[in-house]
Amino acid sequence: MTGFRAVKPGPDEYPPFMAEYVSRVPAGDVVEILKAQTAGTMALLRGLPGSMGDHSYAPGKWTIRQIVGHLSDAERVFSYRALRFSRNDAAPLAGFDENDYVDAAPFTRVSLSDLIDELEHLRAATIHLFANLDEDAFTRAGEANGKRTSVRALAHVITGHEHHHVDVLRARYLGAATTTATGS
Repeated sequence: MTGFRAVKPGPDEYPPFMAEYVSRVPAGDVVEILKAQTAGTMALLRGLPGSMGDHSYAPGKWTIRQIVGHLSDAERVFSYRALRFSRNDAAPLAGFDENDYVDAAPFTRVSLSDLIDELEHLRAATIHLFANLDEDAFTRAGEANGKRTSVRALAHVITGHEHHHVDVLRARYLGAATTTATGS
């Protein structure tokens, strides 16, 4: 029953700007990949002292708290899109500006540990959403930000998006130059 979750989305299932995220997801059942990724990300984040929450690698770049909060915001938006599309909702959905969201968010007032807890709980809900979809729902698509995107692609985008930001954290915030990721 899970074989369909191991199928990578084709380029016709997501807008070109999402290709970098989709390409970061290894082959396999995307729900199992989400589960494994959660364990690794939580171990990394929980290993950070709370005092690092306001650290940024350069002026104008997001702090670690802002990155963790952004991960939650983006996962909420992408999983909401997946829910709507999986339920055959044909109403076009608006886009969102990640920088506007971060600027308006309370991340500077929330402890790093609370932001990590929120992300972990949100990821658990995301995993349940995707794990309980059948193949028909998983392959449905809808319109967000004027672009067609499939539910399958959104599962991969969520995974690849987190992978991108974890790579940035390791390379630019924690000094472990293990990737060539850029930006925040």
